[in-house]
Amino acid sequence: MTSFNVAIDGPAGAGKSTVAKKVAEKLGFLYIDTGAMYRALTQAALATNVDLHDEKALNNLLMESELELSPSSTGTTVFWNGEDITEEIRSNKVNQNVSLVSSYKQVRLNMMEKQQKLASEKHAVLDGRDIGTHVLPKANVKIFLTASVEERAKRRHTEQVNKGLQSDLEDIKRDIEKRDELDSSRAFAPLKKADDARVLDTTKMDINQVTDAILDFVKEHSV
Repeated sequence: MTSFNVAIDGPAGAGKSTVAKKVAEKLGFLYIDTGAMYRALTQAALATNVDLHDEKALNNLLMESELELSPSSTGTTVFWNGEDITEEIRSNKVNQNVSLVSSYKQVRLNMMEKQQKLASEKHAVLDGRDIGTHVLPKANVKIFLTASVEERAKRRHTEQVNKGLQSDLEDIKRDIEKRDELDSSRAFAPLKKADDARVLDTTKMDINQVTDAILDFVKEHSV
């Protein structure tokens, strides 16, 4: 079977994960949350006091550990060495450090290998920052989601408040601006729109409108 892949890229807080889950569910595809993979490594490094500025140590941690993504009713459950860390990877501390961890070339190359293997085995929807440009440059459908910094910060703030977490809108806005800069300027596989990607500005769109727009793009390419 030749797999059919949908690549959804975009900056922090653009709604990639939420939309990707819904699109995958509607299509009956596997959802591969690539951002969760980098978050899992970041959380593991923080929990074991691995120096986040030491690329070799981070890569060793990744290669010596077992990272598993398991589909669930809420999207994806993330296991690190058999432990469910799905909630921990969404903490503010992880938010603030994941761009640094994901900036290292060797870490990204090894993560990319895992992601490509998953995508080759089943029809899948992947979201991230370099899916259409590096992970799956031949994806059948490529989408680049974007939204204003203000809107992205509001969404993240609402998400955290709804989870009962402490949240400061201005802090989130600053974190998003910092992540945008780091993600776009990293030396290897930076955040960038693929030349053949469709751009969707979701600032004034709700989740269902964005999902429907992507499904329309997919319909243009028969599975």
